[in-house]
This record gives sequence, C-alpha cells and structure tokens, in this order.
Amino acid sequence: MVLHLSKVIEQIVKEKGLSEEGLIEVIEAAVLSAAKKVYGDLPNIEAHYNPDIDEVEVFQFKVVTDEVEDPQIQISLKEARRRLDPNCQIGDELGEKLDASKLGRIAAQSAKQVIVQKVKEVERDAIYDEFITRKHEVISGFVHRFDRGDIIVNLGKAEGILRVKEQIPQENFKRGDRIQAYILDVTRSLKMPQIELSRTHPQFLVKLYELEVPEVAEGIVEIVAVAREPGVRAKIAVRSHDPNIDPVGTCVGVKGARVQNIIQELRGERQDIIPWSEDPVRFVCNALSPAKVTKVIVDNDVRTMDVVLPDDQLSLAIGRKGQNVRLVARLTGWKIDVRSEEKDTVVSSGAVVPITKIDGIDDTLAEELKDAGYENMEDLAHADVEKLIDFEGIDEETARKIVEQATEFVNESEKK
Repeated sequence: MVLHLSKVIEQIVKEKGLSEEGLIEVIEAAVLSAAKKVYGDLPNIEAHYNPDIDEVEVFQFKVVTDEVEDPQIQISLKEARRRLDPNCQIGDELGEKLDASKLGRIAAQSAKQVIVQKVKEVERDAIYDEFITRKHEVISGFVHRFDRGDIIVNLGKAEGILRVKEQIPQENFKRGDRIQAYILDVTRSLKMPQIELSRTHPQFLVKLYELEVPEVAEGIVEIVAVAREPGVRAKIAVRSHDPNIDPVGTCVGVKGARVQNIIQELRGERQDIIPWSEDPVRFVCNALSPAKVTKVIVDNDVRTMDVVLPDDQLSLAIGRKGQNVRLVARLTGWKIDVRSEEKDTVVSSGAVVPITKIDGIDDTLAEELKDAGYENMEDLAHADVEKLIDFEGIDEETARKIVEQATEFVNESEKK
C-alpha cells in the first residue's frame, strides 16, 4: 500500500527525532482507521507492519470452533486448518489477511492524513516530554521574531516566548541574537507546547551562578535567598557547607571574573553577594554592608527591625530611591526602618506584608507554605501553580488567585 515504507519511516525518525517503534504504531493505527472505513463494521480487525515485505498488513481475527454460530467472529476447525494453520486447535484465535488493494486511493489518502496528524501529535508529545524535564533550568536560544513586545525564541526543536513582563527593563535584542532565559513553565497546547521563559525571575539568577560557579552547582556553596530589581541591582545571600571555602569569594571569583560574567549577562545588573547568617540581626547587618550599623532594635512579633546608623552612613544604607533597604527587606523577610543617630530621620523599607493577607491563606496554611520555602509575597508571586495545588485546601483556581494577589502586592510595594 505504501511504497518503500521503511524509507519513509527512516526519514521521519531522522528528521523528527521520533522513536521508530512509536512511528510504526502511528502508521499501523492510520492504516487500521482507513481499513475500518472500507470494511465497515467488520469486527476484530488489526493492522501490523511486516518489515520482511515492507508493508502494513490488515488482518481479521476469528476464533476456531466446532460449530460456527457467527461467521463474522468464528471459523470452523476444518476451514481454519485448510486455509490458515494446519496445526490449529479449537479455541485458537487466527488472523486472516485481508486484501489491502481494496483500500483504494481514497482510503490511502485518509491513511496518509491520519499518519501526518499522528506524527504531529507524537512530535508534540515528544517535545513536551523533553522540555517539561528541563522546567526551571536555563536554556539558550536565538531571537526569532517579535510579537507585540514579546520575544519569540528559537530553541531548536521548539519555540519559547519571553513576555514583556519577564524581560529585563531597557534590554534590547535584535533578530538572530543569542539569548539565555529561565524556563518558567511548559504547558500543552493544540499546536506545539507553550514554553514560557523569564529573565527577571530570581531563580534565573540562581541558575546563572550554578552555571558560572562550580561550587554552587555542586552544592558546596548554597544560595539561600535572592532579591532582585531586574537590570538594576540584586542581592544574594550565600553560605558554605565547607568551612575551608569562602562563599562570597567563591562566587565573586578571581579578580571578580565570575560575578562580572553574570553582570554582563544581565546587562549591568549590580550584584551584592552577602554571607547568610542564622542570626537575623547579623544577616540584616551583612545585607546593609558596607553601611556601618550602630544599633538594631528588634520586634519579633511583627518581624520589624529599627536599624540605627551614623548620619553619614544613612544614604549608603538606604540606597538610591530606597532601593538598597528595599532589597534588604525582601532578602531577609524583615521590615527595616533605618534611623539616623544624629537626626530625627527614619526611612522605612515598606511593610513586609504577611502572606496571610492573601485570601484563602490562614495561619496554618501560611506555616505550611513557609516550611516549603514560600516565606513572603515575592516567593508566592513566582510560585508554580502546579506545586501550590499539592497543599491541602488549594485547588487550581485558588492557586492562580494566590499567585495573582501576591504579584499585585509585590508590584504595589515596588511603586512605593
């Protein structure tokens, strides 16, 4: 029915990267579909590829019996031994080959259409399976085209989309430029899988350090927390699981080579690498460095710190437009009020809004989320909906609303 079918199979397998077994199943299903249109309601029809004759054979299977009550599904022992198998026994199920030439041109065309459709489905599933395993990794591609500000990225076998909100502000790409991004999500669609990319996600920064710093990739140095204002400034808190290795110096690299490569990739986004501490006061002081802190007053009930500094250190701690103290608050999860020793000046990082402010999150659920690493609004804003569903009491709709509300809180905080 199909001329040089083995060559067609070989070519499709090579071009599409599909498995030969899977493709043969697709072809068998297509021929079976065409056969059913020709032979109507004929029961127990199967199609099998025979590599010896390079053809898909169509069989009708019947049960060998003494007395034939239904010739559609039964065959007598005498007839079966004469036509099909001289050694068959009562109860055997034998396949009788049907005349494939009866399928005709229309049925062959129908089979071809089914094969094309099935190959697309198999290809789509293969691409989804490949990229879903790479979710939350960094991937490289080339800028293919632009769609209303979104960047369509050629990833080889598939295309990814870098939406405007996931792009670093003031970052410009041209068609053909190489681009790295974080795989935010992979979802099925009617055509090819939808691969969502991001260059603003905090985990993109983590993955860049894993690529640049072997000790981070190996888990010797751990990135404990990240806070970013994409394209402008970031703070990362690091600790070492080896007392002989300095986590900050390791990430910076010799003469700053490692961190400079990351800054260059992020178009100049300044990196503050900070030693993490279990002591929240020490951690906040580390995060405010090089500003020298005189005194810290802690209110554990509302997770607020009043940080007192000399007047000449105040602007250093606050940063341009309050950026530094804002990043410190995000990094540490504490609301920071920066005060001057000499003057009656107080600058607040802005309230660290508890996640219980989100509809549907009570104190119990908040504790469960914090134990899983969702400690603040920024964590929830970048949360994976599928992972939130795993928590008791959170369905898909609730999970999406949690992410949306958290994103709103974060956006409002950045405006202040």
